[in-house]
Amino acid sequence: MKQPILFLLLFLFIISKAFPQDTLKPTNQTQVVDGDTLTLVDLNAVMIFPPVKFDNKRQAVRFDRLVYNIKKVYPYAKLAGERLKYYKTVLDTIPLEKARKIYMKKAEKELQLKFGDQIKDLTYSQGKILIKLIYRETGNSTYDIVKELRGGFTAFIWQTLARIFGYDLRTAYEPEGNDQVIEQIVLMIESGAL
Repeated sequence: MKQPILFLLLFLFIISKAFPQDTLKPTNQTQVVDGDTLTLVDLNAVMIFPPVKFDNKRQAVRFDRLVYNIKKVYPYAKLAGERLKYYKTVLDTIPLEKARKIYMKKAEKELQLKFGDQIKDLTYSQGKILIKLIYRETGNSTYDIVKELRGGFTAFIWQTLARIFGYDLRTAYEPEGNDQVIEQIVLMIESGAL
């Protein structure tokens, strides 16, 4: 008879040490239903992606390469979107055009020092994907961003230089069209599936 009581006391002691009292208290997110207290928990949305099927091994290799390229450039596109929002808010507070130009040149030099070598090391395919993902993150083409921040002539020069190397800064992002696979991969990265 004494053994079950000692066992129960020992069990309660272990539980009280393993779970401190503040974790045992009910949270504010509870609801009483028919006399039972239920804890309410918000869960993240779960995205279910269809399995990717390939007709041959070459398609599988191309898809894996696309995933690799997107994983490499997507952080730069996210950063570009965040920086653009930040720069726009700062530029809105600067009243003089000359001061804006000075600020943008300083910001450009800072970005060049921080990311210039990494961006220069991107492959041709990664550069094309980066242009599309920047459009996805900002809602504007790279050409429009350069035109807005640095002027039309500078945008024209960069577009001409890009065209020489096979890029187009006016490339739009079409998540329902040509870029459907890229959109699916990005959504998989964002949801943690990749």
